[in-house]
Amino acid sequence: MVRVPLTAEEIERGQRLGELLRSARGETSMVEVAQGAGISVETLRKIETGRIATPAFFTITAVARVLDISLDGIATALDPDAVSPDQAPRRAS
Repeated sequence: MVRVPLTAEEIERGQRLGELLRSARGETSMVEVAQGAGISVETLRKIETGRIATPAFFTITAVARVLDISLDGIATALDPDAVSPDQAPRRAS
C-alpha cells in the first residue's frame, strides 16, 4: 500500500494542531497527558511538533479530554471558516 504524500495544507494544519495542544497543555507534563490519554509520550511529542500531521481522531479525542478542550474548539482553531454542525443549514424533513 502506497501512502499518498500530505499536502502543504495538511502539514500546516498538523503544525497548528500541535501548537494548539502544546499551548493547552501549559505546565502539565507530556508524561501526564500521554498517560491520561492512553498514548505514548513519543506519540504526543510527534503530534505537538507536527511530525504526525494527521493523527487519528480517537487519539485527538483522548488528548482533548485530558486537556479539557472541546473538539469544536480544536476544529474552529484549525479551520475558522468551517461551519459547526449547529450552524449548518438543516434539510427539511
